Amino acid sequence: MPDVAYRPRLVFWELTRGCNLRCIHCRASATELSSPDDLNYEESVRIVDQLAAYAPMILVLSGGEPLFRRDVFQLARRATSLGIRVALGTNGTMITADIARQISEAGIRRVAISLDGPDAATHDAFRGIPGAFEKAVEGFEHLKRLGMSVQINTSVAKHNAAKLPETLDLALRLGADAFHLFLLVPVGCGVQIADKQMVEAEEYEQILNWLYDRTLENRIELKATCAPHFFRVVRQRRAESRQRGEALPELPAHGHGGHAPSAMNMMTRGCLAGTGVCFISHKGEVYPCGYLPLEAGSLHRQSFTEVWETSPLFASLRDLGNLKGKCGICEFRNICEGCRARAFGCTGDYLAEEPFCLYTPRGQQPPVSVSAPQLPLVSLQAHSS
Repeated sequence: MPDVAYRPRLVFWELTRGCNLRCIHCRASATELSSPDDLNYEESVRIVDQLAAYAPMILVLSGGEPLFRRDVFQLARRATSLGIRVALGTNGTMITADIARQISEAGIRRVAISLDGPDAATHDAFRGIPGAFEKAVEGFEHLKRLGMSVQINTSVAKHNAAKLPETLDLALRLGADAFHLFLLVPVGCGVQIADKQMVEAEEYEQILNWLYDRTLENRIELKATCAPHFFRVVRQRRAESRQRGEALPELPAHGHGGHAPSAMNMMTRGCLAGTGVCFISHKGEVYPCGYLPLEAGSLHRQSFTEVWETSPLFASLRDLGNLKGKCGICEFRNICEGCRARAFGCTGDYLAEEPFCLYTPRGQQPPVSVSAPQLPLVSLQAHSS
């Protein structure tokens, strides 16, 4: 087993670019056929075998739409047999009762289904196909009937940010095991979102404070992805509670009843690109994450271990001394680091300061209040029902 200071905790694998939806944030030119550049079964098996050296890491099979791959269940079974914990990221629309059974029998521990709003109008507008919402909910219900652990992923943009409380309520009504927010970055590996669709920094801060409040309710596992400054918000809010002499509520430590990897929601630190997370493209290219389109290596030419352990790009991301701007001097940099993908998407420099963070580090300006900001997104101020 490789002995390295940094180990991959989560590997996201884009099995194919093929997809049946036309999401507004995707530049992959998705087709209803798998790409001719997709790795074949033999190449994919070699990658699974190499990843096994890092077991029990988590392997998330995604796309595109991973269910376009006819061998997806074979790959899942092989990974599971080698001690890898396998999850599936899907739009949910292809999950029939039979497909749900095959997912369960393949040893997949959790399925993440994308629902980008509490209703068909919101979700279908983002996903580009009428009826996608209804099909996704049906797929969710097929999995729950089999006792599968299922989470809902919501990509946050202007069209649905104000509806997050309603979307969380939907997740609770459906019986989801987790609700994960994906705060989109401007550009990535096969992903692009227009400036007019991006949630602005002030609204991000509002959403992260809302998420912290919901976390304390301990009704469902919650997580913010591509929002490393959530870890800063958590520390600030808890410091504020201590200053007021309030009883400090415990942060929930969610387990998954043996169904899903508990590491999926571990409170570690913010940006894990290249340190605990990486992304494998459908061509076998390795990136720090799915939103940072800088290649660290290729599994056509190198082993996964070689890329993970010797990539200069990964080495630079693991040295927090390389961070620039306010991220480089921030007292929260060890738990946050700023989103490297968002820095790259906005500035072209993956080591630049996080452009969507409002916090001013100590020493730059006089101390500021750590109170939750009172911002104008009224619909997020109220607790979800």
